Amino acid sequence: MPADQAHRDRWRRYWDRHSASYDKQMRFFDRVLFGDSRPWVCSQAIGDTLEVAVGTGLNLPLYPPGIRLTGIDLSPEMLAIAKQRAHELGRDVDLREADAHALPFPDASFDTVVCTFSLCAIPDEHRAIKEMNRLLRPGGLLLLADHIAAAVWPARAVQRLLEIVTVPLQGEHFLRRPLHQVQAQGLTVERRERFKLGLTERLAARKPARPQPDHEETSATGSRLQEPLPQRSPRQRRRPAPAHPPVRDQRPDRHPLLRRVRPAGIRRAAGAGGRRWVRGQDRVHLR
Repeated sequence: MPADQAHRDRWRRYWDRHSASYDKQMRFFDRVLFGDSRPWVCSQAIGDTLEVAVGTGLNLPLYPPGIRLTGIDLSPEMLAIAKQRAHELGRDVDLREADAHALPFPDASFDTVVCTFSLCAIPDEHRAIKEMNRLLRPGGLLLLADHIAAAVWPARAVQRLLEIVTVPLQGEHFLRRPLHQVQAQGLTVERRERFKLGLTERLAARKPARPQPDHEETSATGSRLQEPLPQRSPRQRRRPAPAHPPVRDQRPDRHPLLRRVRPAGIRRAAGAGGRRWVRGQDRVHLR
């Protein structure tokens, strides 16, 4: 835990120092790379909404009216700017200092959870997405937008080189794929868009309304109820084997492709008149 706290304090100080220049930097990337991803995400929020890593509150003007908005961030300086922005907009927002790895809310607290362009800088994105899923109510919506690993290998090679510098200095990752973590949590991706050489991805994923039933259920007496075997169609059923399958002539002196096939129940007999097949008292001469 002390190591985790020291790590968290380091990134808190980093974002505090960069809070004043954050808006200018992000607006540049919104123009050249992210496009309309922020409005795309925020316009889908409904009900009780949580924004993870709210930062300076760049998304606050984009949310529809009527939602009950909560925002968390690790940086107090970022939150101070967000509170000022919320006051100027006249929007009531519950802003709290918190860690995305351990969100201070009970299970199933929100209808919508939002995170834009922040999973790339959260140290453990697996844990963060698991926390977001925990807070979603059944049927709730997870809305994400971020820069990810590019779809073409030359761009990915550049990203890998950049990470050598950005990960230790800024905690910035370029090769992550949040989509895989969302699917691993059992959420259903309803909308997904990827553009700018695959560098930017935005998605909307819904939490199942009901837990998925297991393959095996338990009866009231405690015994397991197994699923019935699937019924096979008439075409899938095996046909009965013929009473007298064909018997092939397996003479070693004959090539396999030239071996004669005789019907079942017919025995081969040798005679002076040449080859013949005998069935009962009937004789059939083959020339």
